[in-house]
Amino acid sequence: MIEIERKFLVKSGEYKKEAFKKLKIKQGFLSTDPERTVRLRIADETAFLTIKGKSTEDGLSRFEWEKEIDKKEAEELFKLCKPGIIDKTRYLIKAGNFTFEVDEFYGENQGLVVAEIELKNEEDTFPKPNWLDEEITGDLKYYNSQLSKNPFKNW
Repeated sequence: MIEIERKFLVKSGEYKKEAFKKLKIKQGFLSTDPERTVRLRIADETAFLTIKGKSTEDGLSRFEWEKEIDKKEAEELFKLCKPGIIDKTRYLIKAGNFTFEVDEFYGENQGLVVAEIELKNEEDTFPKPNWLDEEITGDLKYYNSQLSKNPFKNW
């Protein structure tokens, strides 16, 4: 499956009152190779193993494969992850026919808040809430795999 998404910085906490759901997320990386990342994620009580391919040059799309796995198995697999576990809360917010995922980071990435919106095609238009800031689509330093290696606190 091809994932098409755009990413933005977030400039205020107003997004929280618009959220229809929030999830506590812990994620780690088994591989952060530029050609493919292998991510392990626990979101509340559900766990996933995800493989993502290299992004297109503009950063808008890339191959993604995801499979739900047993939470206990995921907790065991975290022992194999590279250093730099990501800890965040994700807020889900409706925007027209789309949903923004706003991630508020903790730990080494405290202070960073990023919004993503997944699109059906690269030309899709969507409402832009007033809490959206600069677009960072394609800026590798904001990828979670990179934040695990070079956290926000070091910038």
